[in-house]
Amino acid sequence: MENLGFGLTMTVLGMGLVFIVLALIWGMLNLLTRFDRPEPTAADEATPAPEAVLMADGQLTPDEVAAIAVAVAVHAAALRREAAPAVRSYWPGSLLFASRWVAAGRTRQNQSWQRRR
Repeated sequence: MENLGFGLTMTVLGMGLVFIVLALIWGMLNLLTRFDRPEPTAADEATPAPEAVLMADGQLTPDEVAAIAVAVAVHAAALRREAAPAVRSYWPGSLLFASRWVAAGRTRQNQSWQRRR
C-alpha cells in the first residue's frame, strides 16, 4: 500500500508541475503579445475603411466587377503554375492506378498471415 501512495503522490506532483509550467508559459506568451503590438500610426487612423457601394438597382459597380475579374485571372494563373493536379489523368489511391505505397499495403493485406518460426 505504501508503493501505491508513493506512486499517486508522484503522479500528482509530476502532473501538477507540468500544468504549472504550461500556465507560466501561457502567461508569458500573453504578456509578450501585449507588449509587442505595433503602435497605430496617424495614416492608419486617417483613412476610413472603404464601404461597399451598390448601384441603385442592387448591381455591382464597374470597379467591383473589374476587381473580381482580376482576382479570377490571378487565381487561374496560380492554378496553371500548380499544374500537377490539373494534368493528372487519375486520382491518387484510385483502384486502377494506385500509388506504390497503396499497392504495397494492399499486397500485404491480401497475403495470408503466418506465424514466424
